[in-house]
Amino acid sequence: MSKIIRIGTRDSELALWQATTVQEKLEKLGYDTTLVPTKSMGDQVLDKPLYELGVTGIFTKALDVAMLQGQIDIAVHSMKDVPTQLPKGIVQAAVLERAITHDILVHKGSSFLESDTPVTIATGSLRRKAQWLNRYPNHQVVDLRGNVNTRLIKLIENDWQGAIFAQAGLERIKLLPKDAIQLDWMIPAPAQGAMLVVAMENDKYSREALAKLNDSNTDLATKIERDFLRMLEGGCTAPIGALAQIKDQKVFFEGVVFSLDGKQKIEIKKEIKLSEAKGFGEVCAKEVLAKGGDKLMQEIRNENSALH
Repeated sequence: MSKIIRIGTRDSELALWQATTVQEKLEKLGYDTTLVPTKSMGDQVLDKPLYELGVTGIFTKALDVAMLQGQIDIAVHSMKDVPTQLPKGIVQAAVLERAITHDILVHKGSSFLESDTPVTIATGSLRRKAQWLNRYPNHQVVDLRGNVNTRLIKLIENDWQGAIFAQAGLERIKLLPKDAIQLDWMIPAPAQGAMLVVAMENDKYSREALAKLNDSNTDLATKIERDFLRMLEGGCTAPIGALAQIKDQKVFFEGVVFSLDGKQKIEIKKEIKLSEAKGFGEVCAKEVLAKGGDKLMQEIRNENSALH
């Protein structure tokens, strides 16, 4: 039995690039597909910081609903936007080979990094904000929302000195400025740079098709990072970074959790044999919790609930 696989996606330029990439790969394998673009709540509500919206899956929920209602067969996401717990009936069907994981600073002249002048940097991410303030405590960080294109325009229109982006996103839609600074000291979001495709659990046809696109190394690395995140988070939004890299039959892991103001930092660096990688993300999270991470996460929960 063959059918047309309906690919759900957000309607931003980057999301459409990602969905088209999946579409091309499936068509190359002989599958018929069609794109179904949708607007997410995260794309519509731009006047509030993400953490204030208090909705997990703010970029994925509209597509989840469309899939559960039978309007689409699969959905393509930036994996870092996807909650660690998928809705009942929806499963992870493929993780594509990962792009670069780094964050970058897009700026209007970078001399401010060496000076003591008051500086304003923009980002909508608690993780980026906390890491930036940890390194530059005298800077101010303001909220920045919207898809990549909207955020770049807002940077031009405001008197901020710079804004932080994922390098992969800007590279994918060919908007990476030549003078952007790679923030190699900043630990990325869990699964940053990876694309995830989900399908309905009972949709054998789509799942078999997508299994052919799965990259096993990226699948494992992002699972470790997301297990680390899930174990720490307990459903609350916090400045958490994680990166697992697989080289020479080993897994190298770096994880970090910060206080919201960036002043406190608990980190872990660990390596393990690839053959022993099962449960590694959870092991690393437990170490962080034991090092004071549980107390820090409780403080963040209290601060977050005070915001709502």
